[in-house]
Amino acid sequence: MTTIGIYEKALPKNISWKERLLLAKKMNFDFIEMSIDETDDRLQRLDWTTDERKEVREAIHETGVKILSICLSGHRRFPFGSEDLEKQKIAMVLMEKAINLASDLGVRTIQLAGYDVYYEAKTVRSREYFIQNLKKAVALAAASEIVLSIEIMDDPFINSISKYLKIKEQIRSPYLQVYPDVGNLSAWPSNDVGYELEIGIDQISAIHLKDTLAVTEEFPGKFKEVPFGEGCVDFLGCLKTLKRLEYNGPFLIEMWSENSDTPEKEIEQAKAFLFPYLKEAGYDVK
Repeated sequence: MTTIGIYEKALPKNISWKERLLLAKKMNFDFIEMSIDETDDRLQRLDWTTDERKEVREAIHETGVKILSICLSGHRRFPFGSEDLEKQKIAMVLMEKAINLASDLGVRTIQLAGYDVYYEAKTVRSREYFIQNLKKAVALAAASEIVLSIEIMDDPFINSISKYLKIKEQIRSPYLQVYPDVGNLSAWPSNDVGYELEIGIDQISAIHLKDTLAVTEEFPGKFKEVPFGEGCVDFLGCLKTLKRLEYNGPFLIEMWSENSDTPEKEIEQAKAFLFPYLKEAGYDVK
């Protein structure tokens, strides 16, 4: 059976972790991807007490729904490639805390945003700082048997698997992998999506399923909150390619409906769109 997860930000925001996991179970998901973004509220999770961590572990055990991955996008605010050395230090502290939290919760993968910097100008230095600090982060993760997986982004720094592989050449570790988002991969017209999946197949730890609007000379693209079926992604083509390549890892439906009045309805609509493509491609889904 194919492993299918749902992004935390698709589910109601102000509920307990047990309620969130039970809701995911009700909708037949195997796991949730936790968000630790740049907001103070979610960054605070990195400082959860022993009891708070125990409560989440017990909820996982009681519900049978795991948290297999953490989306650590807090590095947008404190990037590895920052000119500000204090921000670089904070970035490494966040990384170490995230690895410890993942280890405590049984999380396998920490997804890292493929930005050298987000709010600053990109330079040769920002790339160099990013690689230096990523190398340190991978060493920390390896010691805890946690995989760091770089997402293909809405940003030119790493917007293809080809660009990820250039970074991987500098850090030869099985604990550094890639986490393609088929939406982000498809939105950049320079990408041959099928070829990108082919050259990266032995590095892929998980796949994000999301629709996007393509980048053009007149339009910067739209990378979030594009309704499934209204964007540029050839889902059947991507999934058939992955099946041919014998990809058997998890798929994660990425949505932002946590503040919606009808999140369950929106998630079910997404499943109704995606699952026929998964089945047609040869994946066994509930």
